Amino acid sequence: MFSKLKAAAAIAGFSALVLPAAAADIQSAYTTINLDECMIMQADDFGASFACPGYRGYPLYVAEGDLRFFVSYGWNAPDEKAARQTLPQFNYVNDTLEWRLTNESGDYRPFATILRWIIDVSDDEYDNEILVVTKIEPGNTCHVAYIDTSLISDANAIARQWADTTAPEFDCETDEVHLIPS
Repeated sequence: MFSKLKAAAAIAGFSALVLPAAAADIQSAYTTINLDECMIMQADDFGASFACPGYRGYPLYVAEGDLRFFVSYGWNAPDEKAARQTLPQFNYVNDTLEWRLTNESGDYRPFATILRWIIDVSDDEYDNEILVVTKIEPGNTCHVAYIDTSLISDANAIARQWADTTAPEFDCETDEVHLIPS
């Protein structure tokens, strides 16, 4: 892993390239992931999948298998690439989900999310957190960036920058997930 100094330099370099969103107003909305309020889609001894309410009813898919979580979005969420993406370590997701919304079409619609994943880095404890930025676009929903909160001092602001500037143009088939710091 990079030192905090190298991480700060990398973030400073990225921040200088970030352009403000001129055409559309971008805002955040927050929802809670509560599996008790979700419909069970499938369950067995090895895991389960759930259909959950998201921002203003926008579909949210949450699955767990092999002690790892998977989260996807949209009307075909189980078929999106995000539904097959997780972190390699054992993990679970935080219950607060940040939706990045744009009013480009005249009403606020989600185009990305930021979700905190807690990963297992030792034998007995979950003690590291990664912010996962996910692009939301029908047929093109996937992870865009992984921000290590232990190495980035203002990880939430950095995650919003990546969501706002990288997610809209990100191609889930050809682009690789960014690791921050890398």
